[in-house]
Amino acid sequence: MDTQQISAPPRAPSAGVVHINVRLTDGYTIISNRLSQHRGLSLLAIGLGTHIQSLPDGWRVGIKALAAIFPESEARIAAALRELEQHGFLRRIRERVGGGKLATRTESYNHPEAAARGRMRERVAAPVPEAVPEPEALPAPEVLPAVAAEPVTAAEPVTGAEPVRVPAPEPEPVRVPAPEPEPVRVPAPEPEPVRVSVPDPVPAPVPGPRLVPTPTAPRKPRLPLPAPQQPTEALYAAAADLLAGLPRTAPLFLLSEEDARGLVPGVAAWLERGARPDAVRAALTDDPPVPLRHPAKLLRHRLAALLPPPLPAAVPVVPLQNCDDCDRAFRSSVPGCCRECRDARAYADERCLIGA
Repeated sequence: MDTQQISAPPRAPSAGVVHINVRLTDGYTIISNRLSQHRGLSLLAIGLGTHIQSLPDGWRVGIKALAAIFPESEARIAAALRELEQHGFLRRIRERVGGGKLATRTESYNHPEAAARGRMRERVAAPVPEAVPEPEALPAPEVLPAVAAEPVTAAEPVTGAEPVRVPAPEPEPVRVPAPEPEPVRVPAPEPEPVRVSVPDPVPAPVPGPRLVPTPTAPRKPRLPLPAPQQPTEALYAAAADLLAGLPRTAPLFLLSEEDARGLVPGVAAWLERGARPDAVRAALTDDPPVPLRHPAKLLRHRLAALLPPPLPAAVPVVPLQNCDDCDRAFRSSVPGCCRECRDARAYADERCLIGA
């Protein structure tokens, strides 16, 4: 009696993706790996091409229609459509409709190379219209004019003589031209089909490997949030007012009370370094990413990365004093006499040696 061989189930891979598939009976679309694993397309273009191939015929796939469904902007969707069109997965044709208007018809291909070869065969096999010779005009038959018979006048009866018999003139025969033979139309020989060699499609160049850092690679340390060197209550109040007024000019930067309280020291550091409030507002909110998911994290990063340098140290100003002797102004930190008066006093105190 033979021993039954029992095969062990395959082991799941220790790393990478593991597919847990369920058999689908409805609500699915077959997508070719030429699109889903294309190395020359961006992930946005691959996703957009997959969405277009899953739509039924007649569905609108314009830029505005797609931007109304997905969070990406019209510029990014237009760039993805151009990528699909360059690699042959999409074809947009302008056609004239009733009323002299133009409409765009979009064709989606799951196998661009096979579709291109089919279009080339249709162009080669298209019949050439034959030139139909115009029928020659038959000449009109010549009609000879009929000769009218002269009228015969009866002679007056002559008494005692026989009547004169005038013979009636015989009519001349009318010549009818024989009909010319109808020209026989000889069909033109059919042109032999021209054999055009269709070159094989050139495969798309495979891009080089993308340099993506590994998950264990060291990351750049996060910059700390700046703080003012000499914090004051008025400085913090001005920073809080600036953060609270951001939604007036930039509605995307609506912050919670906790986020605004945590960002106040960073804004106060900018104001302490002489930055004007409108300049701080423009530096923090201009050109945000689309879509903006975490406005507080973006503000924290910009406050730390775009911090302006501190103001130069102010030179101390020496005050003006009035001289006690000549009443002229001079700069000194303490009141007294000017330099000239001090020198005159020094010379006056010395003992004169002349005549000693």
